[in-house]
Amino acid sequence: MTATNSEFPYSLIATDLDGTLLRGDDTVSARTRDALAEAGKSGATHLVVTGRAVPWTRQVFDALGYEGLAVCGQGGQVYDAGARRMVTSVTLDRDLARRAVARIEAEVGPLLLAASRDGVDGEVVVAPGYAVQEGPLPHVPCTDPEVLWAEPLNKLYLQHPSLGDDELASAARRLAGDLVSVTMAGAGVVELLPSGLSKARGLSLVARRLGVQKGETLAFGDMPNDVPLLSWAGHGVAMANAHPELLAVCDEVTASNEEDGIALVLERLLGG
Repeated sequence: MTATNSEFPYSLIATDLDGTLLRGDDTVSARTRDALAEAGKSGATHLVVTGRAVPWTRQVFDALGYEGLAVCGQGGQVYDAGARRMVTSVTLDRDLARRAVARIEAEVGPLLLAASRDGVDGEVVVAPGYAVQEGPLPHVPCTDPEVLWAEPLNKLYLQHPSLGDDELASAARRLAGDLVSVTMAGAGVVELLPSGLSKARGLSLVARRLGVQKGETLAFGDMPNDVPLLSWAGHGVAMANAHPELLAVCDEVTASNEEDGIALVLERLLGG
């Protein structure tokens, strides 16, 4: 698959959701929708690549009318939004995750935990003390932390009573990086993932299915979990609101998610 319009040089537009495609109210502006539609007329495919597991994406996809493939769960899930079907899913080894948590807690003290269960209808189970961000994302509180480990997981969420997100992610990576992958996806969102998993892995799988090469891919993101995404793509764009780790590796910085940053880049590439 190659670009069919010389005015638009990319065949695949990979966008993160939170802080990138979505505004703070979980909506996409009309301007950004229009720019994506125009790029689509030029032969480019829009691919959502998000840290959210599938159950936390469906409301957004329905609102957008998004029916294509999507990379969810930090690259661990490939989901067919139109068919509402999981294409592939990678699960987190719960024994390794337990060992990872024990190692981290041995140095930094008790962690606050939540677990994202695998599957199209997998619940996010939240143990006591874990602070859930305000918003529409559903979750199930539990009183017994053992419930977190009762079913297959795609990721584990970590928080700490006093360490900041960057500090916690750094400590988790240092102490347990040989057992699991660690990423920071947003405020209060440090995650343990299957070893070697990243958004780039999921993106590469879908790109292969579509016959798209790295150099034909344009990617947008805002957080450290988007570093592999932007690094894999032919051209990586960070939002103005991006984390310093992403700003350090991107090819370009655009306006923020609240100021139509994606649309600005697409309009320029479309010659608008």
